[in-house]
Amino acid sequence: MIAGRDCVAFAGAYNALTARQAAKAGFQAVYVSGAGLANATAGVPDIGLLSREEVALLASWIAAAVDVPVIADADTGFGGVADVAKTIRQFEASGLAGLHIEDQVFPKRCGHLGGKEVVPVSEMVRKIRSAVRARKDDAFLVIARTDARAVEGFDAAVDRAKQYIAAGADAIFPEALETREEFARFVKQLPGVPLLANMTEFGRGPLLSVRDLASIGYRMAIFPQTALRIGMKAQEVALREVAARGTQKSLLKKMQTRQALYDLLDYDPNVDWPGQESWPGRRSPKTR
Repeated sequence: MIAGRDCVAFAGAYNALTARQAAKAGFQAVYVSGAGLANATAGVPDIGLLSREEVALLASWIAAAVDVPVIADADTGFGGVADVAKTIRQFEASGLAGLHIEDQVFPKRCGHLGGKEVVPVSEMVRKIRSAVRARKDDAFLVIARTDARAVEGFDAAVDRAKQYIAAGADAIFPEALETREEFARFVKQLPGVPLLANMTEFGRGPLLSVRDLASIGYRMAIFPQTALRIGMKAQEVALREVAARGTQKSLLKKMQTRQALYDLLDYDPNVDWPGQESWPGRRSPKTR
């Protein structure tokens, strides 16, 4: 998908149901945000508090729910060089199409906050080499994210990206670029290298359209927290309304209906869900 001239848009999904919505809306790919999982699943900030096993399990449910490719945020790889190999094997076995690892010092911070630190280039290079060796399928994307723009400057981020590609990374994710001109300059500095643009809201950079990013030369664009942010705002309004009025009647027209949910799940209450016939103690739809 990223081999052509178009830019592939990845909808951010923090659970499997959101991934289904994204695919139904027409997205050709899904992105599992580490921040989204931490925020929505555990109610904690994006500082590396979920384990590799937890992220792999949650991401596997998302990947299993849709027929489009899914890539995931693997933070710093969940440890050192040897740990990165384990991460690759576990994420690949989870049904994902790829992941990205970053060059931040652990514990990491959100890429658009201050106070970040980056590891030495040599350490990240070893992680990338370990990741590439560990994958079973060469089509499994190993994306190297660099957070150096906000720490060491634009030129240092470009230099790191070149070394990461030389180490075997399939694509580069330059985090927290600050202007459209910087996005364009990065492409010119790495001709032919697939680049990923992060279109997160309220961050350091501009919100560019997928069409604009494609014209610049980007092959991937992620919208990591868009669904979560819009959903959280809608929930906040709804919950305040119910808390104040003691009823949800005024909100019914704004809700997803029961039938719409069933349609999204490909579920017919009168027909067994695939594999349901083998569930222990199950009753047929007729006896229910």
